[in-house]
Amino acid sequence: MSPSEIALLKTGTHYFLHLVFPVFIALIFFRENWKKAYFIMLATMLVDLDHLFANPIFDPSRNSIGLHILHSYYAIAVYFLLLFFKGNIRIIAVGLLFHMLTDFLDFNLWIH
Repeated sequence: MSPSEIALLKTGTHYFLHLVFPVFIALIFFRENWKKAYFIMLATMLVDLDHLFANPIFDPSRNSIGLHILHSYYAIAVYFLLLFFKGNIRIIAVGLLFHMLTDFLDFNLWIH
């Protein structure tokens, strides 16, 4: 594969995991309210606002996990603890943790 094809595949996979895959998570874990759960998980994308404090704001070769404050290991520990709450808090926790997993995979699976 050419570098441009790899970049396209990486970008497509990243946005699929951020925008489409949460539908499946919502259907599996929050079946009764899957639409609500899906939109709450989409709202967790706001965690990326911490990228605004980085220079440059976007760097495709940078690992956001551990770098940005809302992507820090401390924040991830808090997101994990939120799993023990019920209702919307748990949905937010699942969305945030899946977001962190997606960002982790985005960086670590495409190193060549």
